Amino acid sequence: MPNIKPVSDLRNYNEVLNDISAGEPVFLTKNGRGRYVILDIEDYERQRAALKLLAELGKAEKSAKEKGWLSEEEADAAVESLL
Repeated sequence: MPNIKPVSDLRNYNEVLNDISAGEPVFLTKNGRGRYVILDIEDYERQRAALKLLAELGKAEKSAKEKGWLSEEEADAAVESLL
């Protein structure tokens, strides 16, 4: 169940921070509507890394569609040339 608190609870920010654990963000509301999320730093970094990976995979897919796919031999040769 999501941990939802009004933003006014930040007056007691230590309590709010104690409620944050890995995988369980705290959602803050303002005037009854969702406004902010407080995340554990490891969760934040993991999400950023996942977004970066997805962006790179999207670029690779676009490139493959435009330029064609490499054969297994061509991919092996390209990797070996980097080593």
